[in-house]
Amino acid sequence: MKKKAALHNLGCKVNAYEVEAMQQLLEQAGYEIVPFEPGADVYVINTCTVTNIADRKSRQMLHKAKKMNPEAVVVATGCYVQTDQGKLDKDPAVDLILGNNQKKNIVQALEEYQEVREKAAHVIKINQTKEYEELNIQKTAEHVRAYIKVQDGCNQFCTYCIIPYARGRVRSRKAEHVLKEVQALADAGYKEVVLTGIHLSSYGVDFQEEEKETLLSLILKVHQIDGIRRIRLGSLEPGIVTREFAQTLSGLPKICPHFHLSLQSGCDATLQRMNRRYRSDEYRQKCKLLREYFSNPALTTDVIVGFPMETEEEFLQSKNFVDSIHFYETHIFKYSMRQGTKAAAMEGQIPEPVKAGRSDQMLQMHHIHAAEYERSLLGQKLEVLLEEEIQVNGREYYLGHSKEYVKVAVEKSKGYGINDIITLQAEDFLDQHMLLGKF
Repeated sequence: MKKKAALHNLGCKVNAYEVEAMQQLLEQAGYEIVPFEPGADVYVINTCTVTNIADRKSRQMLHKAKKMNPEAVVVATGCYVQTDQGKLDKDPAVDLILGNNQKKNIVQALEEYQEVREKAAHVIKINQTKEYEELNIQKTAEHVRAYIKVQDGCNQFCTYCIIPYARGRVRSRKAEHVLKEVQALADAGYKEVVLTGIHLSSYGVDFQEEEKETLLSLILKVHQIDGIRRIRLGSLEPGIVTREFAQTLSGLPKICPHFHLSLQSGCDATLQRMNRRYRSDEYRQKCKLLREYFSNPALTTDVIVGFPMETEEEFLQSKNFVDSIHFYETHIFKYSMRQGTKAAAMEGQIPEPVKAGRSDQMLQMHHIHAAEYERSLLGQKLEVLLEEEIQVNGREYYLGHSKEYVKVAVEKSKGYGINDIITLQAEDFLDQHMLLGKF
């Protein structure tokens, strides 16, 4: 009888990619993949540690898995595993621990664990994070859009962030391996790929001179693959946006004009305390460059509120800066203290009610700007990748995303379906943050 394995992901798109890769390794080894419910023989939880809440959710999911089947093997892997300082190896809910860079060994680790299970021993795998961990996928849960991990680790050491300690230093995936995976996904029918990583802009900085690649050179190679119709980029650092970068991308028809530029704060004093490598004026210039070479691109960002010592004046500086850029989407995070980071030891920690109030102000502004951008697309021709069927007010529609990553729905009809790319004119709003398209 096949052993049953259930997997659960917490955290970012890189984590999601790794879960899909582990799932396919388990399938190849003969495991039956089942929902994350009672009855599995193996539970794999890919943990996250980006905030204290993520830590707590990781622990909760591990304990939930053990409760669903006390006899099952519960595998903890991912970033929380890497930073928990040995606590998980004492947790009775956890049987097997795989550090980052050891996920590719999941089948072997499970086999080894079974051999020593009678002794009730944990098998501890610690991440050395010296080389890129080569994982790959042949299919994804999204069916129409494939996230491709091309890079791992981070060298930036922002004062609030634990990820460099959890993921290690920058390690880039060889271009030929990326291209082979993208070609396989194109052959399987995927039309859009998203290049992603822990610090995507650093792709290639760790390569030797003879194998030198940059994110831009990788994009140019992916662009040549037949079958792939759209290329989307994960989160970028402002520094990568040069005139050459923007101009080159604007000449590539497959590139989606959707750029997520990490900001964190619009106040220079706060950016300095965060150890970010740019200031607000430079960031503004990068947005101008993208808007110079792309017609009405979707610019999105992340902002942290309530960073240590953030005064009301500094918060307003940040808020006014964000307001002036007119992002399509602004993802707001209340600062979360992470032990082991420099920011955790800073004076002037902000009370939670103050953080919540600042977050609410930013969120209100986000909704205004999101609707503003969506309205700017009305009357425009949009290329839409159809992804799912939905019902609104009793009527059936296909729902997809434009190249700008705006939701667009079209009434169901013969002649097209899921995974088709069609051109529609955005005529109205079908629902909040959802445009209605017509031929």
